Amino acid sequence: MTGVTQMTARRLSLSPLLSRMRDRSSGLAAGLLGGALAAGLGLGSFAVLVMVLWISSPYPDSGPDGALHVAAALWLLAHGAELVRVDTLSGVPAPVGVTPLLLLALPVWLVRRAARDAVDGGGDDEGAVLGSARTAWAGVVLGYLAVGTGAACYAATGGALRPSWAWTAVCVPAVAVLAAGAGVWSAHGCPRGPVDSALLLLPRGVRRLLLEPDGRERLAVAGRAAGAGAAVLFGGGAALVAVSSVWHLGAAREAFLQLTEGWSGRFAVLLLCVALVPNAAVWGAAYALGPGYVLGAGHVVAPLSSDPAPLLPQFPLLAAVPDAGGGTPWNWAVGAVPVIAGVTVGVFVARGAGAGGAWSRGRTAGGVVLAGVLCGLLMGGLAGLAGGPLGVSALARFGPVWWQVGGAVLMWTVGVGVPVALVVRGWRRWGAARVGKEGAGGSAGSVGSAAAGSGLGAALYDFTSVGRGGAGPQAHDGAVTYDDLVETVAPGSPVPPVPTGQVVPPVPGVAPAPVELVDPIGPLGVHRRDPLHPRDPMHPLDLFDPLEPSDPRDPVGYVEPVWHGDVAREARWAALREAGEDEGVDGPAGSEGGGVGR
Repeated sequence: MTGVTQMTARRLSLSPLLSRMRDRSSGLAAGLLGGALAAGLGLGSFAVLVMVLWISSPYPDSGPDGALHVAAALWLLAHGAELVRVDTLSGVPAPVGVTPLLLLALPVWLVRRAARDAVDGGGDDEGAVLGSARTAWAGVVLGYLAVGTGAACYAATGGALRPSWAWTAVCVPAVAVLAAGAGVWSAHGCPRGPVDSALLLLPRGVRRLLLEPDGRERLAVAGRAAGAGAAVLFGGGAALVAVSSVWHLGAAREAFLQLTEGWSGRFAVLLLCVALVPNAAVWGAAYALGPGYVLGAGHVVAPLSSDPAPLLPQFPLLAAVPDAGGGTPWNWAVGAVPVIAGVTVGVFVARGAGAGGAWSRGRTAGGVVLAGVLCGLLMGGLAGLAGGPLGVSALARFGPVWWQVGGAVLMWTVGVGVPVALVVRGWRRWGAARVGKEGAGGSAGSVGSAAAGSGLGAALYDFTSVGRGGAGPQAHDGAVTYDDLVETVAPGSPVPPVPTGQVVPPVPGVAPAPVELVDPIGPLGVHRRDPLHPRDPMHPLDLFDPLEPSDPRDPVGYVEPVWHGDVAREARWAALREAGEDEGVDGPAGSEGGGVGR
């Protein structure tokens, strides 16, 4: 009996472990399948394109095996791997290291999608999770690399383009690891844990700056600003390339027609030009930033001077390169692109610096510097991918230099963005202070405007503030109250705000009397009292009428007002003379100063 109990307990204790292993194995299998499928779809897309072009070519110089080798080599080139062209006129192998950035987008999207599907089950059930993040990530990466290794081995066995093993061993795993990590991270809702783990690899000072209580907010604002600045630079570079291509349209058309014959070859050249459009945009951004790009060893094309290599390949995009010689004002005008990018970074940082510019000047400037560093790293990485060698001698260096582009981006964004951010921050703070001042002093200005030109009204306003202990305004659903005074004003009405009384609770059995609208302005610009207002000894109008009537609906009784009699009249005019000395109110009607009679 004891043995049966132990076996049952052991079986129950192993159940969660078996379930966990089953879930982990299913998640790993799904990841392996997803990674292999992503690599297969990428290879298949390149193979179909190359086979279509080979079939339509009027002069196919190789069989289908050669076309498939070219497709595998192009798939590796899309990952950033460098290829070697063995079939050259000189017999010396020539490297091909320019990665078409548009082709890179396909494997990145496929791997990211595969990793995301491995985590959430393809999106069929939102609550289904096939495995942990590490299991799904590892499965996708291993499956992708398994197919990629086979493709690299196949491309290296023959064909005119063969992969460089060193570049292939670095670039293909890097793309798989980063894209799969991005997919798993997005599938889990973009948690902060992996970001914090990555920040721990930074130096202690930088880590402390980014991980302090407000460091996350600063990093988020700087990231958005850096993305906006990079988008402006990329778009500006693309616009410069388009304008230069239109300007050199004749040369581009001649290069397009002379490069190949037949519609299939020209269609292939057109596809290659489209794939290199993002590269050309990065080159245009590097040109606008100042460092320019290299067209051959020792030949730099920049706004101040242009010195392209004398023998360049006949290619339509290269026809947009500026002519050799010194720069002109038209070439110098491209500096507007980095200026706009710096302004964009400064505005984004200032807008993200809290409500009303809550960040200090130093923190705002630091946010711009951090955004400039991030933008420089992004554009420098794109510049490194957009260029590369196309030969062994004159074309050994082709494209922008990544560290020069990154440094220029940092200088432009910091130099332009910091002043712009500080100015926008000051403007936002001034606007916030003005709005707050108007909101806080709106009631006082309204009551004061009711007594404009009347010293008596100002005296009554001061009396209410002092008599009530200096109670300030309080906002209530669009109105401003001073204890029992409520100010309202009709839009577009020239009449100053009218103080209305408090609402008297209804008396059981007594129907509420209708409130009649009366002239809000009494003699000397003084607000009339609401006849339904309860008696208040501290109300300013109670100065004139110590026996002011109570509420007619008051069940206790109703006291008729006493507005006649010599004693009441003399008391009223004494108060008027004391409060209206600045306005010349000296006595009854007809006296000097334009007194007011009853």
